[in-house]
Amino acid sequence: LQVSLKGTDIILVRANGNYYAAENHCPHSGGDISLGKLDGTTLTCPFHGSKFDLIDGRVIRWTDWTSIKASSTRLFHPIHPLTTYPVKIQGNSILVKI
Repeated sequence: LQVSLKGTDIILVRANGNYYAAENHCPHSGGDISLGKLDGTTLTCPFHGSKFDLIDGRVIRWTDWTSIKASSTRLFHPIHPLTTYPVKIQGNSILVKI
């Protein structure tokens, strides 16, 4: 589910019976990460294959550009985790702390 809270685009995901919220932009290239593949709590960016854990945003695998000859250095961003947000269930509401 994609939502905008306080001007921040986030995704809300249910995985393994829990809810997780994260910024809806891949830290590698800014792409729409909600289009990615979800496997448990691992979210894979659909554009360059970077993988992130939705529990804490840690990088599981960063894009490997070593086999690609790129003419632009903007493709080689430093490794950054996915920004995640705490989620709390209160009654029938899902609360996300931004």
